[in-house]
Amino acid sequence: MQWGSRHSQLFFFLSTGVGCYAREVLVPEGPLYRVAGTAISISCNVTGYEGPAQQDFEWFLYRPEAPEAALGIVSTRDTRFSYAVFGPRVAAGEVQVQRLRGDAVMLKITRLQAQDAGVYECYTPSTDDRYLGSYSSKVELRVLPDMLQVSATSPGPRGRQAQTSPTRLTVHEGQELALGCLARTSTQKHTHLAVSFGRAVPEAPVGRVTLQEVVGLRPDLAVEAGASYAERLAAGELRLGKEGAERYRMVLGGAQAEDAGTYHCTAAEWIQDPDGTWSQIAEKRAVLAHVDVQTLSSQLAVAVGPGERRIGPGEPLELLCNVSGTLPPPGHHAAYSVGWEMAPAGAPGPGRLVAQLDTEGVGSLGPGYEGRHIAMEKVASRTYRLRLEAAQPGDTGTYRCLAKAYVRGSGARLREAASARSRPLPVHVREEGVVLEALAWLAGGTVYRGETASLLCNISVRGGPPGLRLATNWWVERPEDGELSSSSTQLVGGMDQDGVAKLGVRPGGGPVSVELVGPRSHRLRLHSLGPKDEGVYHCAPSAWVQHTDYSWYQVGSARSGPVTVYPYMHALDTLFVPLLLGAGVALVTGATILSTITCCFMKRLRKR
Repeated sequence: MQWGSRHSQLFFFLSTGVGCYAREVLVPEGPLYRVAGTAISISCNVTGYEGPAQQDFEWFLYRPEAPEAALGIVSTRDTRFSYAVFGPRVAAGEVQVQRLRGDAVMLKITRLQAQDAGVYECYTPSTDDRYLGSYSSKVELRVLPDMLQVSATSPGPRGRQAQTSPTRLTVHEGQELALGCLARTSTQKHTHLAVSFGRAVPEAPVGRVTLQEVVGLRPDLAVEAGASYAERLAAGELRLGKEGAERYRMVLGGAQAEDAGTYHCTAAEWIQDPDGTWSQIAEKRAVLAHVDVQTLSSQLAVAVGPGERRIGPGEPLELLCNVSGTLPPPGHHAAYSVGWEMAPAGAPGPGRLVAQLDTEGVGSLGPGYEGRHIAMEKVASRTYRLRLEAAQPGDTGTYRCLAKAYVRGSGARLREAASARSRPLPVHVREEGVVLEALAWLAGGTVYRGETASLLCNISVRGGPPGLRLATNWWVERPEDGELSSSSTQLVGGMDQDGVAKLGVRPGGGPVSVELVGPRSHRLRLHSLGPKDEGVYHCAPSAWVQHTDYSWYQVGSARSGPVTVYPYMHALDTLFVPLLLGAGVALVTGATILSTITCCFMKRLRKR
């Protein structure tokens, strides 16, 4: 096709050794392909001109059916320049020329029509002293029909927005959210599709500002996530794949509360212009689903039974915990743990852990409950039972069931999503009514260094069940800076309820023996008493009962009065010390005199 211009003239100036500058008008290389209903911007700039820095521009269109007829579109210097076919569109702002700088403008058409196809000419009126160079440039624009389709499940009608009837989905926190999108085009030219999934907050109008991108497939087939989802894409929680030629699938794992909203699929068609750059020529969006995320914290609830309990010591104690709510079953996406806590009567807070089942169903006992016959088991789909085979008075308190819900994040890592405690459940275990009294004394009343100190402890018991057994510990408080301190109290020795002796630390470091000398009489002996054994001693008996599960529990305790142990020195030792001191002084004095005399004698002998 031969294009003529009535506005441009070309002159050649030949001169030897003389340089010249010629006006040149530049527009993009063509042909350009765009889709009807979309926008286009065509740039135009001029170089090598003379005159003012601000140049004027005029745009013309040559339609294929009349390639010689120039239709005036818009001008920077004449507001009445537009021909009738463009006048209303220019007045409405649908067609306009935007000045980028003094010598560059942009022709913008916001909504292309089929009759906009043709050759566009950018003309610059001359401001030069002579006509030299080119005063216009042309580019061809071809308008393609809109063949892009996008929908949630099947191709929708053509248009800027494919109308569908979006479904409402409810997913549990921690579960996967999977959405599909169908996007295709039958444009005859070679184009690429870019497909992205976006989310808008519930009830918010959809637009480029309110629509937050989740993940998208770019024209170069690279998968990229929006800023808020980049970490989840890198961790593998967010995935985007293509299934077949037209179907795209997004999977968002570990659903969170902030994932709720209206999800859209946006398909954009891209074409490569002759200059090598990629331009978007069409875009459509379809509503996929309104998604609600049901958080575990809003659903998790815990109830306990059978109610306040009053039992006797040694009797079994059973408590039931029921976890309720619209919860996902335990498995790949969610996991649960259930435990019981106990706080002694009047104690603040939830208390200490008694027993629990972890997310893998493995049971464990809390601190202080090791060695007892306690079972924690799941007896129904959401019912858990705590059983103490033989309750003790120390088990009296307020019990609560604690349930925790977890969701799996990246790398199968569990993240706690919710927790709930039950109402308090009072439990009363009757006391045995045992009263102990202890009387301790030092046999002989006075003890000397090197001898054995015997301390006796007699215990009296009132009340208690048959089979009651006694244990006794001996303690000592040593003086520090002449004063007794409870912080310096230490165990010397004792005997447990099975008659097994246990030894502590004796202040003097010598041998210790503990023994039962009567049914309710215990003795502590400190052999080879030394000065470091000085201190205030007392015995501390305790009463124990054994249950049918062979566990022991303490039903009473007492503490005797203080017994002072002071290792005296023998009378002979008190005389022997000054004798030794005197002998030592005499020996030193004699040696000094003898050395002095010997020294003087030797000096006189040498003089002779």
